[in-house]
Amino acid sequence: MKKHERFQLKDLEDLREKINALGLNIPVSDNLGILAKPVKAGDRIIPNALSVHPMEGCDGTAGGEPAELTYRRYRRFASGGAGLLWIEATAAAHEGRANPRQLYLCRQNKDAFAKLFDTISGTAASEFGPNHKIYTIVQLTHSGRYSKPEGDPAPIIATRNPYLGRNLPEDYPVIDDDQLERLEDCFVEAAVLAGEIGFDAVDIKACHGYLNSELLSAYTRDGKYGGSFENRTRFLINIVDKIKDRLGDAIDITLRLNAYDAVPYPYGWGVDRENYRKPDLSEPVRLLKILKDKGIKMVNISCGNPYYNPHIGRPFDAGPYIPPEHPLEGVARMLNIIRTIQQSVPGMVVISTGFSWLRHLSPFVAAGGMEEGWFRIAGFGRQAFAYPQFARDIFEKGKLDAKKCCIACGKCSEIMRDGGKAGCVIRDAKVYVPIYRAGREGKPPIQSNRLADHV
Repeated sequence: MKKHERFQLKDLEDLREKINALGLNIPVSDNLGILAKPVKAGDRIIPNALSVHPMEGCDGTAGGEPAELTYRRYRRFASGGAGLLWIEATAAAHEGRANPRQLYLCRQNKDAFAKLFDTISGTAASEFGPNHKIYTIVQLTHSGRYSKPEGDPAPIIATRNPYLGRNLPEDYPVIDDDQLERLEDCFVEAAVLAGEIGFDAVDIKACHGYLNSELLSAYTRDGKYGGSFENRTRFLINIVDKIKDRLGDAIDITLRLNAYDAVPYPYGWGVDRENYRKPDLSEPVRLLKILKDKGIKMVNISCGNPYYNPHIGRPFDAGPYIPPEHPLEGVARMLNIIRTIQQSVPGMVVISTGFSWLRHLSPFVAAGGMEEGWFRIAGFGRQAFAYPQFARDIFEKGKLDAKKCCIACGKCSEIMRDGGKAGCVIRDAKVYVPIYRAGREGKPPIQSNRLADHV
């Protein structure tokens, strides 16, 4: 591993030199036109190969409906030109909300979500014409051990994990099998509502240590949802099967999947059993092959846990601690994991991530990966918060404006930790600086250089 380094790359030549100096395998291309090509996912056509990742704003109502800042964010995303808009984490059950303002899709909120859908599709059509059919996905979630529906921690854990549950007593109760089975039906009901509204797909969220993700690593859990591969994947596969039984092909099903937790075995998914710092993708690939046979056409790959080892999934420039690696090493690890997934399940549309640290140079890595067949769609998360017009500028100007790019500072995550409404403090300062300052008032700086706190 190389020492962490702040971003200081000016142009494509600088990027190539740094990649070579670090001995990394990161594809680069100046053929940005490839990003504008439509992508076929089953019978659907996505207008181009750029996606907005599910970026949670924590700005819904107490009842889980979208509110003013929610509509503002999605108008900005929809006018930004990306062909795929992945709507943020939306709870399928009240007790699984990560905060009191997390979106919650239920029958009483259906009309509000229909308004959000109309806002997205109407904005995209008015900006790009009626033939621009933006593809929309609702991410359905249960926050598990990170649940805080009323504002105070109310963890619902799938298994006892000494790495992720340091503040919980050893005898803290684990959600039982009957409760999990009932939760499957909550996801199904939310999917039914999403289909009635008109969304193209639902995502059964399986990443970042939330409930479904934690079940994938529940090696030490007893019962029908733990231990064996078949048991640990049962919750996810049951939900997929039940949605298919209920809706057929009326709505697509996809998932955002952690391929690599970077947590020691037997508490981490996708890790080498002898050395958790190395990925072992055999189980994630096995799962995706099963899902492909069930008609799942697309997967969005992620890694790590934002509460435990955030640099694994979000290489950053500055933040609460100094990662033990150069950010480009994190970019390379993420992209090479994604490449392995795409090559192992070639019939699926794999969506990549990990670009934001690259700032204005990110389109060249996205184009390089797509050109070499590492993935089919490039997804942007923090960059979309900072620069919602990123796709439009790539297509219309052939470049990104460095002064509008995400600087990978982590302040959008700090707002969430402080209980505020999330957005870009740097590039959307008028709205989010007051929220950030209010959340920080009276609190110590978020600082830690103790690696043990995070990895």
